[in-house]
Amino acid sequence: MGRLIRFLRQCWHGAETSPEVRQLKNAIYNITLLKPSNLALYRLALQHKTAAATATSSNERLEFLGDAVLSLVVAEYLYKKYPLQTEGFLTDVRSRIVNRTLLNKLAQKMGIDQLLMHEVQHTDKRSLKMAYGNALEAFIGALYLDQGYENCRGFIIDRLLYIYVDMESLVLTDSNYKGQVIVWGQKNHKSVRFELADERCAHNQREFIVHLRIDGEVSGRGFGRSKKEAEQIAAQDALDKMGVS
Repeated sequence: MGRLIRFLRQCWHGAETSPEVRQLKNAIYNITLLKPSNLALYRLALQHKTAAATATSSNERLEFLGDAVLSLVVAEYLYKKYPLQTEGFLTDVRSRIVNRTLLNKLAQKMGIDQLLMHEVQHTDKRSLKMAYGNALEAFIGALYLDQGYENCRGFIIDRLLYIYVDMESLVLTDSNYKGQVIVWGQKNHKSVRFELADERCAHNQREFIVHLRIDGEVSGRGFGRSKKEAEQIAAQDALDKMGVS
């Protein structure tokens, strides 16, 4: 990992014809099956705020764009895939796909986490894990600007949804983890309480940390861009630890 980080740091500042840059281009091609034209966009997409000199030199603006593109493509995909389903069904399934926990896992499966530039000493493990999904959204934003909507759409559907997302399992799985843990607590006569442990604003982006306490003990932790998202992740964390989900 140390060697990879070193070569990527050199890549950020090296010549476009250097072996390190060619390796970065190959990594992008392996992920997208598209040859990158504007490498600077992908460099920016893979630059976490802890490694950026200024707020505008981090990947957060591209993350904002990528989040919108991903949401649109997934909405169109679901609309066509499930022509007889209601708006509520489509909204629920879309929220499961763009869920922070799933995006973090997708980023790791695709190798985005290995390319992310960050300062380890300034990044706690929970923040870093969330950063993987953010980097994937930023990467999508860079791809959209570099290759256009149709190529970006093709990447999301063919390289992300078809390969890494089991749609049938996703549709059938109850993703209301907060509801599940509350029902579990009622059945087992346990007190269940969600506690906002921290709320902060970094680079104009709000972040929430929620603890789930069962009989007073912290049993799950969640980190998200909204309190609701953090609560769901905390509940999922607790259910996973208890072997319930």
